[in-house]
Amino acid sequence: MKTVIIGGVAGGATAAARLRRLREDDEIIIIERSGYISYANCGLPYYVGGVIEGKGELTLQTPQSFWKRFRIEARTQHEAISIDRERKEVRIKDLTTDSEYTENYDFLILSPGAEAIIPSLSGIESDRILTLRHTEDAFLLREHAEKFGNGSAVVIGGGFVGLESAENLKEMGLDVTLVQLTDHVMQPFDADMASFLHSEMRKSGIKLRLGTAVTGFEDGDDGFFVLAGDERIKADFAVMAVGVRPDTEIAVKAGLETDRRGSIIVDDTMRTSDPSIYAAGDAVSILNRATGKYGMIALAGPANKEGRIAADNIAGLESHYRGSTGASVLKLFSLTAAAVGMNEESAEALGIDYDTVFTLQGNHASYYPGSQPIMLKAIYEKKTGRILGAQAVGKSGTDKRIDTLSIAVGYGLTADDLASMDMAYAPPYSSAKDPVNIIGYIAGNKLRGLLEEFSYKDIENIDPDKEMLIDLRTRKETESDMIAGAVNIPLDELRDNLDKLDKSKTILVYCRSGQRSYIGARILMGHGFKAKSLSGGYFLYESIMKDRQNR
Repeated sequence: MKTVIIGGVAGGATAAARLRRLREDDEIIIIERSGYISYANCGLPYYVGGVIEGKGELTLQTPQSFWKRFRIEARTQHEAISIDRERKEVRIKDLTTDSEYTENYDFLILSPGAEAIIPSLSGIESDRILTLRHTEDAFLLREHAEKFGNGSAVVIGGGFVGLESAENLKEMGLDVTLVQLTDHVMQPFDADMASFLHSEMRKSGIKLRLGTAVTGFEDGDDGFFVLAGDERIKADFAVMAVGVRPDTEIAVKAGLETDRRGSIIVDDTMRTSDPSIYAAGDAVSILNRATGKYGMIALAGPANKEGRIAADNIAGLESHYRGSTGASVLKLFSLTAAAVGMNEESAEALGIDYDTVFTLQGNHASYYPGSQPIMLKAIYEKKTGRILGAQAVGKSGTDKRIDTLSIAVGYGLTADDLASMDMAYAPPYSSAKDPVNIIGYIAGNKLRGLLEEFSYKDIENIDPDKEMLIDLRTRKETESDMIAGAVNIPLDELRDNLDKLDKSKTILVYCRSGQRSYIGARILMGHGFKAKSLSGGYFLYESIMKDRQNR
Protein backbone atom coordinates (compact mmCIF):
# COMPACT_ATOMS: atom_id res chain seq x y z
CA MET A 1 0.00 0.00 0.00
CA LYS A 2 1.23 3.50 -0.85
CA THR A 3 0.40 6.65 1.11
CA VAL A 4 1.37 10.12 -0.06
CA ILE A 5 1.36 12.89 2.54
CA ILE A 6 1.18 16.53 1.47
CA GLY A 7 2.85 18.65 4.15
CA GLY A 8 5.13 17.77 7.02
CA VAL A 9 5.57 19.42 10.43
CA ALA A 10 3.08 18.41 13.17
CA GLY A 11 0.26 16.72 11.29
CA GLY A 12 2.03 15.23 8.28
CA ALA A 13 5.25 14.07 9.95
CA THR A 14 3.33 12.57 12.87
CA ALA A 15 1.02 10.70 10.48
CA ALA A 16 3.99 9.36 8.53
CA ALA A 17 5.87 8.09 11.58
CA ARG A 18 2.75 6.52 13.11
CA LEU A 19 1.84 4.82 9.84
CA ARG A 20 5.30 3.33 9.56
CA ARG A 21 5.13 1.97 13.10
CA LEU A 22 1.85 0.27 12.21
CA ARG A 23 2.75 -0.91 8.70
CA GLU A 24 6.41 -1.75 8.10
CA ASP A 25 6.09 -2.63 4.42
CA ASP A 26 4.03 0.31 3.13
CA GLU A 27 5.48 2.94 0.80
CA ILE A 28 5.22 6.36 2.45
CA ILE A 29 6.17 9.63 0.75
CA ILE A 30 6.00 13.15 2.23
CA ILE A 31 5.80 16.14 -0.12
CA GLU A 32 6.90 19.38 1.59
CA ARG A 33 7.32 22.67 -0.27
CA SER A 34 9.59 24.28 2.33
CA GLY A 35 13.13 23.21 2.98
CA TYR A 36 12.26 21.54 6.29
CA ILE A 37 10.24 18.39 6.84
CA SER A 38 9.72 18.56 10.62
CA TYR A 39 10.57 21.60 12.67
CA ALA A 40 9.62 23.28 15.94
CA ASN A 41 7.07 25.75 14.58
CA CYS A 42 6.16 27.02 18.02
CA GLY A 43 9.83 27.66 18.76
CA LEU A 44 10.34 30.09 15.87
CA PRO A 45 9.85 33.32 17.92
CA TYR A 46 12.48 32.13 20.39
CA TYR A 47 14.99 31.63 17.61
CA VAL A 48 14.29 35.22 16.55
CA GLY A 49 15.03 36.36 20.11
CA GLY A 50 18.20 34.30 20.42
CA VAL A 51 16.85 32.05 23.17
CA ILE A 52 17.21 29.18 20.72
CA GLU A 53 20.64 29.92 19.30
CA GLY A 54 21.27 27.60 16.37
CA LYS A 55 19.19 26.95 13.26
CA GLY A 56 19.69 23.23 13.70
CA GLU A 57 17.96 23.25 17.08
CA LEU A 58 14.65 23.99 15.33
CA THR A 59 14.90 20.94 13.10
CA LEU A 60 13.31 17.85 14.64
CA GLN A 61 13.86 15.57 11.65
CA THR A 62 15.63 15.87 8.29
CA PRO A 63 14.84 13.91 5.13
CA GLN A 64 17.98 11.88 5.83
CA SER A 65 17.08 11.09 9.44
CA PHE A 66 13.49 10.28 8.46
CA TRP A 67 14.71 7.80 5.88
CA LYS A 68 17.32 6.27 8.18
CA ARG A 69 14.90 5.67 11.04
CA PHE A 70 11.56 5.15 9.31
CA ARG A 71 12.36 4.41 5.66
CA ILE A 72 10.05 7.27 4.72
CA GLU A 73 10.93 9.33 1.65
CA ALA A 74 10.63 13.01 2.48
CA ARG A 75 10.91 15.36 -0.48
CA THR A 76 11.52 18.94 0.59
CA GLN A 77 11.16 21.86 -1.82
CA HIS A 78 8.55 19.87 -3.71
CA GLU A 79 5.06 21.34 -4.00
CA ALA A 80 1.84 19.41 -4.62
CA ILE A 81 -0.06 21.48 -7.16
CA SER A 82 -3.13 19.35 -7.99
CA ILE A 83 -4.96 16.15 -7.13
CA ASP A 84 -6.67 13.86 -9.63
CA ARG A 85 -9.07 11.94 -7.41
CA GLU A 86 -10.29 9.59 -10.13
CA ARG A 87 -6.81 8.45 -11.08
CA LYS A 88 -5.54 8.75 -7.50
CA GLU A 89 -2.62 10.89 -8.59
CA VAL A 90 -0.92 14.00 -7.26
CA ARG A 91 0.77 16.46 -9.59
CA ILE A 92 4.01 17.67 -7.99
CA LYS A 93 6.48 20.42 -8.85
CA ASP A 94 10.17 20.20 -7.94
CA LEU A 95 10.87 23.78 -6.86
CA THR A 96 14.61 23.39 -7.36
CA THR A 97 14.29 22.50 -11.06
CA ASP A 98 10.76 23.70 -11.96
CA SER A 99 10.06 20.25 -13.37
CA GLU A 100 6.73 18.50 -12.76
CA TYR A 101 5.77 14.86 -12.28
CA THR A 102 2.90 12.73 -10.94
CA GLU A 103 2.79 10.36 -7.98
CA ASN A 104 0.03 7.79 -7.55
CA TYR A 105 -1.42 6.83 -4.18
CA ASP A 106 -3.69 4.38 -2.44
CA PHE A 107 -4.28 6.86 0.37
CA LEU A 108 -3.56 10.56 0.55
CA ILE A 109 -3.13 12.63 3.71
CA LEU A 110 -3.45 16.40 3.41
CA SER A 111 -1.53 18.41 5.99
CA PRO A 112 -0.88 21.72 4.20
CA GLY A 113 -1.28 23.80 7.37
CA ALA A 114 -2.23 27.45 7.40
CA GLU A 115 -0.77 30.56 5.83
CA ALA A 116 -0.28 34.02 7.29
CA ILE A 117 -3.00 36.50 6.37
CA ILE A 118 -1.59 39.40 4.34
CA PRO A 119 -4.22 42.15 4.13
CA SER A 120 -4.58 44.19 0.96
CA LEU A 121 -3.11 47.52 2.07
CA SER A 122 -1.20 50.21 0.24
CA GLY A 123 2.53 49.54 0.37
CA ILE A 124 2.07 45.90 1.48
CA GLU A 125 4.56 44.74 -1.18
CA SER A 126 7.50 46.31 0.72
CA ASP A 127 10.28 43.88 1.60
CA ARG A 128 10.37 45.54 5.02
CA ILE A 129 7.14 43.70 5.91
CA LEU A 130 7.83 40.22 7.29
CA THR A 131 5.78 37.31 8.61
CA LEU A 132 6.60 34.51 11.06
CA ARG A 133 5.01 31.27 9.96
CA HIS A 134 7.77 29.04 8.58
CA THR A 135 11.39 28.31 9.43
CA GLU A 136 12.64 30.48 6.58
CA ASP A 137 10.56 33.37 7.99
CA ALA A 138 12.32 33.02 11.35
CA PHE A 139 15.74 33.08 9.72
CA LEU A 140 14.88 36.26 7.82
CA LEU A 141 13.32 37.94 10.85
CA ARG A 142 16.36 37.21 13.01
CA GLU A 143 18.61 38.63 10.30
CA HIS A 144 16.58 41.84 10.44
CA ALA A 145 16.67 41.88 14.25
CA GLU A 146 20.45 41.55 14.21
CA LYS A 147 20.89 44.05 11.37
CA PHE A 148 18.76 46.69 13.10
CA GLY A 149 19.77 45.77 16.65
CA ASN A 150 19.32 49.27 18.06
CA GLY A 151 16.56 50.22 15.68
CA SER A 152 12.79 49.85 15.77
CA ALA A 153 10.09 47.44 14.67
CA VAL A 154 6.30 47.52 14.48
CA VAL A 155 4.37 44.32 15.17
CA ILE A 156 0.87 44.28 13.69
CA GLY A 157 -1.48 41.95 15.53
CA GLY A 158 -1.87 41.02 19.20
CA GLY A 159 -2.29 37.25 19.01
CA PHE A 160 0.21 34.57 19.99
CA VAL A 161 2.63 35.23 17.13
CA GLY A 162 2.34 39.00 17.56
CA LEU A 163 3.07 38.98 21.29
CA GLU A 164 5.86 36.40 21.03
CA SER A 165 7.42 38.37 18.18
CA ALA A 166 7.17 41.63 20.13
CA GLU A 167 8.76 40.08 23.22
CA ASN A 168 11.64 38.49 21.34
CA LEU A 169 12.37 41.53 19.20
CA LYS A 170 12.43 43.63 22.36
CA GLU A 171 14.85 41.15 23.94
CA MET A 172 17.07 41.63 20.87
CA GLY A 173 17.32 45.33 21.74
CA LEU A 174 14.81 46.84 19.32
CA ASP A 175 12.30 49.56 20.12
CA VAL A 176 8.97 47.78 19.56
CA THR A 177 5.47 49.13 18.93
CA LEU A 178 2.54 46.70 18.80
CA VAL A 179 -0.60 47.74 16.93
CA GLN A 180 -3.84 45.87 17.64
CA LEU A 181 -7.17 46.52 15.91
CA THR A 182 -9.35 45.56 18.91
CA ASP A 183 -9.29 47.07 22.39
CA HIS A 184 -7.15 44.29 23.86
CA VAL A 185 -4.55 41.73 22.87
CA MET A 186 -5.06 37.96 22.89
CA GLN A 187 -8.63 37.39 21.78
CA PRO A 188 -9.02 34.13 23.77
CA PHE A 189 -8.88 36.44 26.82
CA ASP A 190 -11.50 38.91 27.95
CA ALA A 191 -10.49 42.56 28.21
CA ASP A 192 -10.33 42.46 32.02
CA MET A 193 -7.77 39.64 32.06
CA ALA A 194 -5.88 41.13 29.11
CA SER A 195 -5.24 44.25 31.23
CA PHE A 196 -2.51 42.30 33.05
CA LEU A 197 -0.85 41.51 29.73
CA HIS A 198 -1.00 45.16 28.68
CA SER A 199 0.67 46.15 31.95
CA GLU A 200 3.44 43.60 31.52
CA MET A 201 4.13 44.75 27.97
CA ARG A 202 4.26 48.42 28.90
CA LYS A 203 6.48 47.66 31.89
CA SER A 204 8.83 45.79 29.56
CA GLY A 205 9.05 48.68 27.13
CA ILE A 206 6.54 47.68 24.43
CA LYS A 207 4.52 50.61 23.07
CA LEU A 208 0.88 49.62 22.67
CA ARG A 209 -1.54 51.04 20.13
CA LEU A 210 -4.84 49.38 21.00
CA GLY A 211 -8.07 49.87 19.06
CA THR A 212 -5.97 51.07 16.14
CA ALA A 213 -6.20 50.04 12.49
CA VAL A 214 -3.19 49.86 10.18
CA THR A 215 -4.20 51.56 6.92
CA GLY A 216 -1.02 51.23 4.88
CA PHE A 217 2.74 51.48 4.59
CA GLU A 218 5.20 53.93 3.08
CA ASP A 219 8.68 52.89 1.96
CA GLY A 220 10.59 55.75 0.41
CA ASP A 221 13.75 57.83 0.55
CA ASP A 222 12.83 59.21 3.98
CA GLY A 223 12.41 55.73 5.47
CA PHE A 224 9.82 53.05 6.15
CA PHE A 225 6.58 54.02 7.91
CA VAL A 226 3.54 52.17 9.23
CA LEU A 227 0.32 54.16 8.97
CA ALA A 228 -1.68 53.34 12.09
CA GLY A 229 -4.67 55.40 13.15
CA ASP A 230 -3.55 59.02 13.14
CA GLU A 231 0.11 58.07 13.45
CA ARG A 232 2.89 57.63 10.93
CA ILE A 233 5.20 55.29 12.83
CA LYS A 234 8.75 55.15 11.54
CA ALA A 235 10.43 51.74 11.80
CA ASP A 236 13.17 49.66 10.28
CA PHE A 237 10.73 46.84 9.55
CA ALA A 238 7.31 45.47 10.45
CA VAL A 239 5.98 42.02 11.36
CA MET A 240 2.55 41.16 9.99
CA ALA A 241 0.84 38.87 12.53
CA VAL A 242 -2.89 39.44 12.08
CA GLY A 243 -3.79 35.77 11.92
CA VAL A 244 -3.77 32.72 9.68
CA ARG A 245 -6.14 30.99 7.29
CA PRO A 246 -6.21 27.38 6.09
CA ASP A 247 -3.92 26.80 3.11
CA THR A 248 -6.35 24.58 1.26
CA GLU A 249 -6.40 25.73 -2.34
CA ILE A 250 -5.33 22.27 -3.54
CA ALA A 251 -8.22 20.65 -1.62
CA VAL A 252 -10.77 23.16 -2.94
CA LYS A 253 -9.61 22.62 -6.54
CA ALA A 254 -9.88 18.86 -6.03
CA GLY A 255 -13.53 19.27 -5.04
CA LEU A 256 -13.18 18.17 -1.44
CA GLU A 257 -15.81 19.47 0.95
CA THR A 258 -14.73 22.57 2.89
CA ASP A 259 -16.44 25.03 5.23
CA ARG A 260 -17.05 28.71 4.50
CA ARG A 261 -13.55 29.62 5.70
CA GLY A 262 -11.93 27.01 3.49
CA SER A 263 -11.10 24.47 6.19
CA ILE A 264 -11.29 20.87 5.05
CA ILE A 265 -14.30 19.05 6.50
CA VAL A 266 -13.41 15.69 8.03
CA ASP A 267 -15.22 13.10 10.13
CA ASP A 268 -13.91 11.92 13.49
CA THR A 269 -11.55 9.48 11.74
CA MET A 270 -9.99 12.48 9.91
CA ARG A 271 -11.40 11.22 6.58
CA THR A 272 -12.49 13.84 4.06
CA SER A 273 -15.44 13.65 1.66
CA ASP A 274 -13.23 11.35 -0.45
CA PRO A 275 -12.79 7.98 1.36
CA SER A 276 -9.21 7.67 0.09
CA ILE A 277 -8.14 11.09 1.38
CA TYR A 278 -7.54 12.06 4.99
CA ALA A 279 -6.55 15.45 6.40
CA ALA A 280 -4.97 16.78 9.59
CA GLY A 281 -3.55 19.91 11.17
CA ASP A 282 -4.37 23.59 10.84
CA ALA A 283 -6.14 23.04 7.50
CA VAL A 284 -9.05 21.03 8.90
CA SER A 285 -12.32 21.90 10.62
CA ILE A 286 -12.59 20.15 13.97
CA LEU A 287 -14.97 20.00 16.93
CA ASN A 288 -14.50 22.62 19.61
CA ARG A 289 -15.41 20.69 22.75
CA ALA A 290 -16.28 23.87 24.63
CA THR A 291 -18.73 25.33 22.12
CA GLY A 292 -19.87 22.18 20.31
CA LYS A 293 -19.18 23.98 17.02
CA TYR A 294 -16.77 23.06 14.23
CA GLY A 295 -13.99 25.28 12.95
CA MET A 296 -10.27 25.89 12.69
CA ILE A 297 -8.12 25.45 15.82
CA ALA A 298 -4.55 26.14 14.75
CA LEU A 299 -2.57 24.50 17.57
CA ALA A 300 0.24 21.95 17.53
CA GLY A 301 -1.34 19.57 20.04
CA PRO A 302 -4.50 18.91 18.02
CA ALA A 303 -2.46 18.63 14.79
CA ASN A 304 -0.31 15.86 16.25
CA LYS A 305 -3.35 13.93 17.48
CA GLU A 306 -5.14 14.31 14.15
CA GLY A 307 -2.15 13.04 12.19
CA ARG A 308 -1.88 9.99 14.42
CA ILE A 309 -5.60 9.23 14.09
CA ALA A 310 -5.50 9.52 10.29
CA ALA A 311 -2.63 7.03 10.20
CA ASP A 312 -4.46 4.66 12.55
CA ASN A 313 -7.49 4.49 10.31
CA ILE A 314 -5.49 4.06 7.12
CA ALA A 315 -3.75 1.13 8.82
CA GLY A 316 -7.10 -0.41 9.78
CA LEU A 317 -6.86 0.49 13.46
CA GLU A 318 -10.14 2.18 14.40
CA SER A 319 -9.44 5.53 16.02
CA HIS A 320 -11.61 8.60 16.58
CA TYR A 321 -10.82 12.25 17.29
CA ARG A 322 -12.85 13.78 20.12
CA GLY A 323 -12.14 17.42 19.33
CA SER A 324 -10.20 20.16 21.07
CA THR A 325 -10.81 22.52 23.99
CA GLY A 326 -8.39 25.06 22.47
CA ALA A 327 -6.16 25.06 25.55
CA SER A 328 -3.24 27.42 24.95
CA VAL A 329 -0.44 29.12 26.86
CA LEU A 330 1.84 32.10 26.27
CA LYS A 331 5.07 33.29 27.86
CA LEU A 332 5.14 37.09 28.02
CA PHE A 333 8.31 38.41 29.66
CA SER A 334 7.90 37.43 33.34
CA LEU A 335 4.27 36.33 33.02
CA THR A 336 2.52 33.16 31.92
CA ALA A 337 -0.90 33.62 30.33
CA ALA A 338 -3.12 30.63 29.55
CA ALA A 339 -6.70 30.09 28.42
CA VAL A 340 -9.12 27.32 27.49
CA GLY A 341 -12.63 27.05 26.14
CA MET A 342 -15.04 29.97 25.91
CA ASN A 343 -14.51 33.55 26.95
CA GLU A 344 -17.39 35.89 27.71
CA GLU A 345 -17.67 37.07 24.11
CA SER A 346 -18.07 33.56 22.73
CA ALA A 347 -20.54 32.59 25.47
CA GLU A 348 -22.64 35.65 24.66
CA ALA A 349 -22.49 34.90 20.93
CA LEU A 350 -23.90 31.43 21.60
CA GLY A 351 -26.70 32.85 23.77
CA ILE A 352 -25.58 30.97 26.89
CA ASP A 353 -26.80 32.19 30.27
CA TYR A 354 -23.43 32.28 32.02
CA ASP A 355 -21.67 33.83 34.97
CA THR A 356 -18.03 34.38 35.89
CA VAL A 357 -15.85 33.96 38.95
CA PHE A 358 -12.39 35.28 39.74
CA THR A 359 -9.90 34.18 42.32
CA LEU A 360 -6.50 35.55 43.24
CA GLN A 361 -4.47 32.80 44.88
CA GLY A 362 -0.82 32.00 45.41
CA ASN A 363 0.78 29.49 43.08
CA HIS A 364 1.79 27.57 46.21
CA ALA A 365 1.34 27.82 49.97
CA SER A 366 1.71 31.42 51.14
CA TYR A 367 3.96 30.45 54.04
CA TYR A 368 6.45 28.73 51.72
CA PRO A 369 8.97 31.26 50.33
CA GLY A 370 8.45 32.64 46.85
CA SER A 371 4.69 32.40 46.51
CA GLN A 372 3.43 34.35 43.47
CA PRO A 373 -0.20 35.31 42.71
CA ILE A 374 -2.25 33.73 39.95
CA MET A 375 -5.34 35.60 38.77
CA LEU A 376 -7.79 32.97 37.57
CA LYS A 377 -11.11 33.58 35.85
CA ALA A 378 -13.68 30.92 35.01
CA ILE A 379 -16.89 31.06 33.02
CA TYR A 380 -19.71 28.67 33.87
CA GLU A 381 -23.29 27.98 32.82
CA LYS A 382 -25.75 29.25 35.41
CA LYS A 383 -28.31 26.49 34.94
CA THR A 384 -25.95 23.54 35.31
CA GLY A 385 -22.74 24.90 36.81
CA ARG A 386 -20.85 23.43 33.83
CA ILE A 387 -17.41 24.97 33.30
CA LEU A 388 -17.31 26.65 29.88
CA GLY A 389 -13.87 28.23 29.89
CA ALA A 390 -11.09 29.76 31.94
CA GLN A 391 -8.25 32.27 31.74
CA ALA A 392 -5.23 32.62 34.00
CA VAL A 393 -2.35 35.07 34.35
CA GLY A 394 0.54 34.55 36.75
CA LYS A 395 3.92 32.92 36.97
CA SER A 396 4.92 29.33 37.71
CA GLY A 397 1.96 26.98 38.06
CA THR A 398 -0.36 29.03 35.86
CA ASP A 399 -0.24 26.53 33.01
CA LYS A 400 -1.06 23.52 35.18
CA ARG A 401 -4.27 25.19 36.44
CA ILE A 402 -5.44 25.72 32.86
CA ASP A 403 -4.47 22.13 32.01
CA THR A 404 -6.74 20.97 34.83
CA LEU A 405 -9.55 23.25 33.71
CA SER A 406 -9.10 21.99 30.14
CA ILE A 407 -10.15 18.58 31.41
CA ALA A 408 -13.14 20.19 33.10
CA VAL A 409 -14.17 21.97 29.89
CA GLY A 410 -13.58 18.93 27.68
CA TYR A 411 -15.52 16.50 29.82
CA GLY A 412 -18.37 18.75 30.93
CA LEU A 413 -17.38 19.01 34.60
CA THR A 414 -19.22 21.38 36.92
CA ALA A 415 -18.28 23.79 39.70
CA ASP A 416 -19.03 21.08 42.25
CA ASP A 417 -16.68 18.74 40.39
CA LEU A 418 -13.90 21.32 40.71
CA ALA A 419 -14.59 21.75 44.40
CA SER A 420 -14.28 18.02 45.02
CA MET A 421 -11.30 17.45 42.73
CA ASP A 422 -8.15 16.06 44.38
CA MET A 423 -5.04 18.00 43.41
CA ALA A 424 -1.44 17.08 44.21
CA TYR A 425 -0.38 19.14 47.22
CA ALA A 426 2.86 20.02 48.94
CA PRO A 427 3.75 23.54 50.11
CA PRO A 428 6.29 24.22 47.30
CA TYR A 429 3.68 23.39 44.63
CA SER A 430 0.20 24.32 45.77
CA SER A 431 -2.08 24.84 48.76
CA ALA A 432 -4.36 22.33 50.40
CA LYS A 433 -7.17 24.23 48.69
CA ASP A 434 -5.85 24.64 45.16
CA PRO A 435 -6.94 27.65 43.06
CA VAL A 436 -8.94 25.21 40.91
CA ASN A 437 -10.84 24.08 44.03
CA ILE A 438 -11.42 27.71 45.00
CA ILE A 439 -13.02 28.41 41.62
CA GLY A 440 -15.42 25.55 42.36
CA TYR A 441 -16.15 26.86 45.85
CA ILE A 442 -16.91 30.40 44.66
CA ALA A 443 -19.10 29.31 41.76
CA GLY A 444 -20.89 26.85 44.05
CA ASN A 445 -21.59 29.61 46.59
CA LYS A 446 -23.04 31.81 43.87
CA LEU A 447 -25.18 29.01 42.46
CA ARG A 448 -26.56 28.29 45.95
CA GLY A 449 -27.29 31.94 46.71
CA LEU A 450 -24.62 32.16 49.42
CA LEU A 451 -22.74 34.89 47.57
CA GLU A 452 -23.81 37.76 45.37
CA GLU A 453 -21.18 39.75 43.52
CA PHE A 454 -20.88 43.06 41.73
CA SER A 455 -18.47 43.88 38.92
CA TYR A 456 -15.86 46.58 38.40
CA LYS A 457 -18.23 47.79 35.65
CA ASP A 458 -20.85 48.60 38.31
CA ILE A 459 -18.61 50.89 40.37
CA GLU A 460 -19.02 54.01 38.27
CA ASN A 461 -22.82 53.69 38.56
CA ILE A 462 -23.05 53.30 42.35
CA ASP A 463 -26.06 55.20 43.72
CA PRO A 464 -25.13 56.56 47.18
CA ASP A 465 -28.82 56.81 48.09
CA LYS A 466 -29.21 53.06 47.64
CA GLU A 467 -25.72 51.61 48.03
CA MET A 468 -22.70 51.96 50.33
CA LEU A 469 -19.17 50.96 49.33
CA ILE A 470 -16.89 49.55 52.04
CA ASP A 471 -13.18 48.74 51.75
CA LEU A 472 -12.48 45.80 54.08
CA ARG A 473 -8.68 45.95 53.74
CA THR A 474 -6.43 46.98 56.60
CA ARG A 475 -5.69 50.68 57.07
CA LYS A 476 -2.12 50.12 55.91
CA GLU A 477 -3.36 48.57 52.67
CA THR A 478 -5.59 51.54 51.95
CA GLU A 479 -2.80 54.10 52.34
CA SER A 480 -1.75 53.74 48.71
CA ASP A 481 -5.21 53.96 47.16
CA MET A 482 -8.91 53.27 47.56
CA ILE A 483 -11.90 53.27 45.26
CA ALA A 484 -13.45 56.74 45.25
CA GLY A 485 -16.39 57.02 47.65
CA ALA A 486 -15.45 53.96 49.70
CA VAL A 487 -15.38 53.88 53.50
CA ASN A 488 -12.62 51.85 55.14
CA ILE A 489 -13.78 49.37 57.78
CA PRO A 490 -11.21 46.56 58.17
CA LEU A 491 -12.84 43.14 58.12
CA ASP A 492 -11.91 42.30 61.71
CA GLU A 493 -13.68 45.49 62.87
CA LEU A 494 -16.80 45.00 60.77
CA ARG A 495 -18.99 43.46 63.49
CA ASP A 496 -18.15 46.33 65.83
CA ASN A 497 -19.33 48.90 63.29
CA LEU A 498 -22.61 47.41 62.11
CA ASP A 499 -24.52 50.22 63.82
CA LYS A 500 -22.94 52.69 61.38
CA LEU A 501 -24.45 50.92 58.39
CA ASP A 502 -27.86 51.55 56.84
CA LYS A 503 -29.96 48.40 56.36
CA SER A 504 -32.02 50.16 53.71
CA LYS A 505 -28.96 50.21 51.46
CA THR A 506 -27.07 47.44 49.67
CA ILE A 507 -23.62 47.16 51.21
CA LEU A 508 -20.93 46.69 48.55
CA VAL A 509 -17.73 45.30 50.02
CA TYR A 510 -14.29 44.67 48.56
CA CYS A 511 -10.80 43.59 49.55
CA ARG A 512 -7.63 42.80 47.62
CA SER A 513 -8.62 39.39 46.26
CA GLY A 514 -12.26 38.73 47.16
CA GLN A 515 -11.68 36.30 50.02
CA ARG A 516 -12.16 38.79 52.87
CA SER A 517 -15.05 40.48 51.07
CA TYR A 518 -16.84 37.13 50.84
CA ILE A 519 -16.45 36.72 54.60
CA GLY A 520 -17.59 40.30 55.10
CA ALA A 521 -20.64 39.78 52.91
CA ARG A 522 -21.59 36.66 54.88
CA ILE A 523 -21.25 38.57 58.16
CA LEU A 524 -23.48 41.34 56.85
CA MET A 525 -26.05 38.90 55.48
CA GLY A 526 -26.08 37.14 58.85
CA HIS A 527 -27.07 40.43 60.46
CA GLY A 528 -29.88 41.17 58.03
CA PHE A 529 -28.06 43.33 55.50
CA LYS A 530 -28.16 42.95 51.74
CA ALA A 531 -24.52 42.63 50.71
CA LYS A 532 -22.46 42.06 47.57
CA SER A 533 -18.76 41.31 47.10
CA LEU A 534 -16.55 42.80 44.37
CA SER A 535 -15.68 40.10 41.83
CA GLY A 536 -11.92 39.90 41.35
CA GLY A 537 -11.26 42.28 44.21
CA TYR A 538 -9.19 45.45 44.18
CA PHE A 539 -6.35 43.61 42.43
CA LEU A 540 -8.42 43.24 39.24
CA TYR A 541 -10.05 46.66 39.56
CA GLU A 542 -6.68 48.40 39.89
CA SER A 543 -5.27 46.61 36.83
CA ILE A 544 -8.26 47.60 34.68
CA MET A 545 -8.17 51.24 35.83
CA LYS A 546 -4.43 51.57 35.19
CA ASP A 547 -4.92 50.05 31.75
CA ARG A 548 -7.59 52.63 30.94
CA GLN A 549 -5.39 55.48 32.16
CA ASN A 550 -2.43 54.31 30.11
CA ARG A 551 -4.50 54.40 26.95
